[in-house]
Amino acid sequence: MVSLVKRCLLLLLLFSVHVIADDFYKSLATAAEERTKYDVTYDGSYYVIDYPNGDVPENIGVCTDVVIRSYRKLDIDLQQALHLDIKKQFSEYPSKRIWGLTRPDKNIDHRRVPNLRAFFTRHGEKLPVTEEGADYKPGELVTWTLPGNLPHIGIISNQKSADGKRPLVVHNIGSGPVLEDMLFVYEVTGRYRYKPLSTSKNALFQ
Repeated sequence: MVSLVKRCLLLLLLFSVHVIADDFYKSLATAAEERTKYDVTYDGSYYVIDYPNGDVPENIGVCTDVVIRSYRKLDIDLQQALHLDIKKQFSEYPSKRIWGLTRPDKNIDHRRVPNLRAFFTRHGEKLPVTEEGADYKPGELVTWTLPGNLPHIGIISNQKSADGKRPLVVHNIGSGPVLEDMLFVYEVTGRYRYKPLSTSKNALFQ
């Protein structure tokens, strides 16, 4: 009898954790959808910004800024989280291989797709890339390779395509944050989920 009660309590706990996580990712998707209301000019220029909670001017941004600002709406600072990690494990990031850097740069590291991919792989969930639209859930982070071998990132929204087969994506590919049916328009290179255990400085990592 005691064993049965323990089993039931464990199942209830696991269900509660799943519901809380699901709510988090739906909230992240909603935060991303809200980004489409802002008038943002595509601009990937280098800026010296505050730390932590630094941001480029609110009227400019690139694809990564959609992700950064969506998480910040939930009081999660990816600038700080990534910077703390890259300081400890610089070799685990492609900063030297791609950009020739020899040390972290808190002004730009978090605004680069390859760095975000490394961070989400290290501290989130790296999910399998599939060609089934139904597999992709709200709040998931997806990366692509655009023509010209350019990396790109977006957030799966709560909305569906007109035919109901794919989720719409919030991303900024050049005209500001938009909600589009573009999940499989380009080559998908990564699929992730990231939810920190806490938003406190010492518990930012999954």
